[in-house]
Amino acid sequence: MALLAKRVGLIDTENAFKVGPYIRLLEEQGKRVIKCNLGEPDFPIPKPIKDEVKRQIDLDNTHYCDPQGILPLRKAVANYFSETRGITATPDRVVVFPGAKPPIGFSQQTYCDPGDEVVYPSPGFPIYESFIRYVGAVPKPVYLDEQRGFSLTGEELAPLLSERTKLIYLCFPSNPTGGVASQEQLKGIAEVILQRCRKDVRVYSDEVYEHILFDGSRHASIISCPGMAERTILVGGASKSFAWTGGRIGWALLPTAEEAEQFRTLNINYFSCVPAYNQEGCRLGIESPLIGPEVQKMVAAFQARRDVVVAGLNAIPGIRCQNPKGAFYVFPNIAGVCQNLGILDAFRGLPEDVKKRTSPSTLFQMFLLFEHQVATLDRKSFGRIGTEHLHYLRLSIATDMDSLKEGLTRIAAAARDTEGFGRFIKRGDRLF
Repeated sequence: MALLAKRVGLIDTENAFKVGPYIRLLEEQGKRVIKCNLGEPDFPIPKPIKDEVKRQIDLDNTHYCDPQGILPLRKAVANYFSETRGITATPDRVVVFPGAKPPIGFSQQTYCDPGDEVVYPSPGFPIYESFIRYVGAVPKPVYLDEQRGFSLTGEELAPLLSERTKLIYLCFPSNPTGGVASQEQLKGIAEVILQRCRKDVRVYSDEVYEHILFDGSRHASIISCPGMAERTILVGGASKSFAWTGGRIGWALLPTAEEAEQFRTLNINYFSCVPAYNQEGCRLGIESPLIGPEVQKMVAAFQARRDVVVAGLNAIPGIRCQNPKGAFYVFPNIAGVCQNLGILDAFRGLPEDVKKRTSPSTLFQMFLLFEHQVATLDRKSFGRIGTEHLHYLRLSIATDMDSLKEGLTRIAAAARDTEGFGRFIKRGDRLF
């Protein structure tokens, strides 16, 4: 009998956190690392939210509460979704989680039996893919095309849908690409789903970046399309909009109260409940008119950084980078750098067991980190299946402008450092 269950080997991870120990190692050596790996806003929580959390703690609101989420927050979420999506949302269908990540896996546990198919974007948030084989389902990645702005149409989605489809993930604005969908585009996706899928198929609409939009873009949601409210799991959270990643508050609107009860049961089994004082802070964040201007200041800073970083990357030979319309990431194509530095040839020459654990973009990611001290994430961090030939990096622009400018200088140096890459690959460590 083995120590670990077989299913443990089927679940994956989020590499944004894997890079952390490498950064600490370099910093302990006295090196300054430009941190473009984590999707964490470098802004403080808006003061009214902080004040409310402190007030709630002083009121001793620190005990067990409803595992589904406190009613004031669920009412706030339901009202907000009703007003902004043009739907009728009710508090009995809202469930609160410690962050917006738990409902990703909970959805697969709740809806998918072994052999059911899960459709998800690639590149996409890695936890979509991570859970699929863990629950015995079948992964069906839909590859987002750079030439189409890493967005998605119903025409592209249609071939992935079958009688075995049970769950479909959508994410707009997108992590990692910053792709944004129009209401017309979502209408086309909805029409395909309504035509090809049974009524018990669920669409998981991940909208945690809904407030981080650039160039006057407006947020659109598939739940607003006719026929989709009864099929859609609508997910949001406080981590990105309120720069509150450590607060761990996320929420989902389920199609029915019965489905919400199943998620409540999973909360009980895994977490008991989410701290009520943080939930009250989040409730204020949703309801207070003081928060919107704070969010807009942050978004304006992100847009200014995006403009600088995209222009800087496109000035580097071997890199091309689209202008994202939302979120706070850029997703440059580094195929030219991989060719220029000899990374593709180096990858082909690696032992087979090493090849399985790395990729050309991973080699550049690790070279960039250990030799030039810029922390990024590789393409396979956002979907491993069928991506060996795709060469991209994700850079988070949720760091200060001066650091981003220094990072661009270092990336440009790395992109022409053929000798340095040769030494790096010859050493044969830190390749994945």
